[in-house]
Amino acid sequence: MKRPLIGLTLDSEPAGGWSKLPWYALRQNYCAAVEAAGGLPVCLPHDPANAEAYLDTLAAIVVTGGAFDVDPALFGAASRHASVRTKDRRTAFEAALVTGALARDLPILGICGGEQLLNVVLGGTLVQHIPEEIPGALAHEQPNPRTEPGHDVRVTPGTLLHRIVRSETLAVNSAHHQAVKTTGPGIVVNAVAPDGVIEGIEDPRRRFCLGVEWHPEYAIDPGDRRIFDALVGAAR
Repeated sequence: MKRPLIGLTLDSEPAGGWSKLPWYALRQNYCAAVEAAGGLPVCLPHDPANAEAYLDTLAAIVVTGGAFDVDPALFGAASRHASVRTKDRRTAFEAALVTGALARDLPILGICGGEQLLNVVLGGTLVQHIPEEIPGALAHEQPNPRTEPGHDVRVTPGTLLHRIVRSETLAVNSAHHQAVKTTGPGIVVNAVAPDGVIEGIEDPRRRFCLGVEWHPEYAIDPGDRRIFDALVGAAR
């Protein structure tokens, strides 16, 4: 059977560090997770004008995470927290890609910052800095390695996520200081942390539109692999 092409958004960095010129990067485990599920990963540079051309060839998209934030102006915030760091060209490309994928009803998986971007495109808002907005919050930027769980999440029964992972709890890693604050119209919360932070969203009106705040590409919980299996299955 022909493997479906799964587009993954890259991260970008300015000149310095790995290269004296600006460079793209993506952890290998993102691509490995797609391959293990039977998909063929394709990494996507950040040109918003090319979003529709990419979507003409892709069967699904994964909006990856990264150490940056969605510009609060995009969800109507009146102020911007001092911790917010944006990558405007990346966000513009990812927003164009997600908007086009939604119009085509292509399967979408948003991971960490990718979930946050998906929520904003769907009409939601974000918590700009969890430690200041959520009293008694867990350490969502966990001190232990990302290859280990940071906390559990409670999965909402009856959701797409619940049907995929076949469990009401998941052990997840945690590497974010922002989170979903309000969801867009018709969007369902499918996972919540013990402190009440929203950890997952989905759009039940679409065949596969899923966002998770943790990083299932690390395959910490058995449910993580099932998420990629379900994405690739929906792309076939």
